[in-house]
Amino acid sequence: MLQGIAILGAGLFATQAYVPALVSLGKSSVPPPPLRAIYSRSEKSARELASVVVKSLNHQPDIYFDVPSSNSNATDSSESSMTNDSNFKGNLDALLSRSDIIAVIIVLPITIQPSIILKCLAAGKHVLSEKPIGADVKSGLQLIKDAAQYINKGLVWRIAENFECEDVYIKVGELVKEGKIGKIAFFKVVVFNYIDKTSQWYQTPWRTVPEYQGGFLLDGGVHTLAAMRTILSPSSFKITSIVGFSSLTKDYLMPHDTIHSVVQASSTSSSESIHGLVEMTFASPLPSRPPADNILITGTEGYISINSAPFTSEDGNEGPGFEIKLRRVVKKDEETDKVEEENEEVYSFPSKGVEGEFKSFFDACEGHGDVAVGKPEEALKDVAFIEAALKSGGQLIDLVEMVKG
Repeated sequence: MLQGIAILGAGLFATQAYVPALVSLGKSSVPPPPLRAIYSRSEKSARELASVVVKSLNHQPDIYFDVPSSNSNATDSSESSMTNDSNFKGNLDALLSRSDIIAVIIVLPITIQPSIILKCLAAGKHVLSEKPIGADVKSGLQLIKDAAQYINKGLVWRIAENFECEDVYIKVGELVKEGKIGKIAFFKVVVFNYIDKTSQWYQTPWRTVPEYQGGFLLDGGVHTLAAMRTILSPSSFKITSIVGFSSLTKDYLMPHDTIHSVVQASSTSSSESIHGLVEMTFASPLPSRPPADNILITGTEGYISINSAPFTSEDGNEGPGFEIKLRRVVKKDEETDKVEEENEEVYSFPSKGVEGEFKSFFDACEGHGDVAVGKPEEALKDVAFIEAALKSGGQLIDLVEMVKG
């Protein structure tokens, strides 16, 4: 069992996803290592996340921060019993000097993360860092190169991409590989999101004025590309080239909020190739979504659609989840190719990708587990896709060449 872990970053995702995932994993037969510390650049956010941990995990983590709060409310009597000065231990350097913390989970702004990743690896810590791997392909390649010296010494560095670990996409990959829809023919991916100025995600300062390409397209779009990697990889396909266009519909979502692209995926085991459409926007004019499948994989004998849908657990609790609909040919006239009978299979899954990425990371730190999950080289491909779509302007771009070191 790992001695202990720390969370670096105390924003929305750490609060809304990381802590609940640790709570859920704590109920499993192999609980996660204890969360011993929290670091944030600001005192206020570090203390706020610590209070959530106390309530959710019934454990008081030590807190570390760089900038003391000027808000006296941060240390009023209502919080003093949970996060008083005795829990403040210093800055990030002090945290990384602790021998009882051997792994860190990083959820910091995109442009800040690379230097922190290297700092943590240099301190001898295993690292799980939030997607994307970097602001662009160039910085991602450099980070992989700089981190190699530590990885070669046995440290683990993974990218926290929860879509890669969602059971729904893993299941679709299995169904496709098994030939449930025949051979893959083509696919379509639609990301249609609504963001206004009241969105909790938009109000995150580093997202309001992004210092990186694509804005929400990079930050959120890599999720969908990771899902497609998970679906296509078992059948030995990977997206290799793209022709795209990008635009800005809502000025406050600069620098871009919409991309449309035609893509080709090639087989790594044969000369076969398939093609598809990928369209993403975070500039929907309405919160409601038009009737279109999020992901549609079409084969020679059927198709599979994937959509977000509420999931009801055995105890009756409803939460976020996904639904797969598999429709395929059961009987057809071979002479006329007329389909005479088809059937539908429906699969439902809860959303628990963060739990999956955590478990995979902890397993890897222990020296076992699926080494393919969270590989930085794979996460780089997701960034390359977004970068290519933003820059293509109708010209064909070779994604394989983009990610060559």
